[in-house]
Amino acid sequence: MRGIEIGIRLPPCSSVRNIAEAAAEAEELGFDQVWIPDSQLLWRDPFVTLAACAVGTTSIQLGTAVTNIVTRHTSVLASAARTVAELAPGRLTLGVGTGNSSVQPVGLRASRQSELQEAFSALRALLGGGEYEFNGVRGKLRDPGPALPIYLAASGPKNLQLAGRIADGAILLSGVSPETLTRSAELVKSGADSIGRAADSVVLTVSAYCHVTDDLARDSRRLKPICAGIAQHGGSSALSMAGIDVHVPSRIEGLYPDVIHAEDWDLAVDLCGEWISDEDAIKFAQSFCLFGTPEEIAAGIERVQDAGASKILLQHVGSYDLPYELMNSFAGAVMPRL
Repeated sequence: MRGIEIGIRLPPCSSVRNIAEAAAEAEELGFDQVWIPDSQLLWRDPFVTLAACAVGTTSIQLGTAVTNIVTRHTSVLASAARTVAELAPGRLTLGVGTGNSSVQPVGLRASRQSELQEAFSALRALLGGGEYEFNGVRGKLRDPGPALPIYLAASGPKNLQLAGRIADGAILLSGVSPETLTRSAELVKSGADSIGRAADSVVLTVSAYCHVTDDLARDSRRLKPICAGIAQHGGSSALSMAGIDVHVPSRIEGLYPDVIHAEDWDLAVDLCGEWISDEDAIKFAQSFCLFGTPEEIAAGIERVQDAGASKILLQHVGSYDLPYELMNSFAGAVMPRL
């Protein structure tokens, strides 16, 4: 038996029916979780999609990776989560982040720490059957149902510590680099320690791009926009730990809506090549991602588990297609080695 739960990210880039069918296939292949991202202009609504996934599956865990509190008022978010949880009792995790691809395309800013902390308090109160005060008015969620776990996605030191203080789990966005992963886990622990929480009460989920390949030099090139996007969002210090010293402008013209979610991925790869070399892409694949042979990927997952994570969230490179290739290659070649 493997000692770590394996999840797969399904961007709701096709009809809700198609996403539900993909979730059912993930369940059949042996994945433990399906995670649906939230970005209202890029994809279908995650909660409608999760509801269909709940009806079409029986045991696989479901979650948002991630929703936000900017485009969704916390009362609306609590109601949506409660509704899906009714369809999948004990199977839903509410993953929350700062916003990113939800807020930027509509000219809004990402959430601040204080806003996240208040939102978590509101969500816990409402989902737990209690009252919460909104702008001087107290309200409660009718028929709240059982409480559900709320995770915070984080990469920076302050939000990692915040996850340790307020969240049931942290979705670590630092990849599988041993150095950055250890640092992230320690920051979550320090946040928990600061309020007297047991560190192991915060579930660690590691998000990582994954691809089964025996030609790393060829396939790692497709990671250039991911690497560039991390550099754009304050990740240069983490990249430098792997020997990747790059300076990427805050905006690269010609890509919509942003580098990491570019609609024309081949163009994004070409444009990002100005800052991210082929050698950088290989280093990034080896240090931050699960790119390689089945044996190499299995070894990487063991290192993730050794760092204290109990869940891993696999992503394929792509925002507008479903990860059937990754699902099948991982289930067929990697799972038997775990």
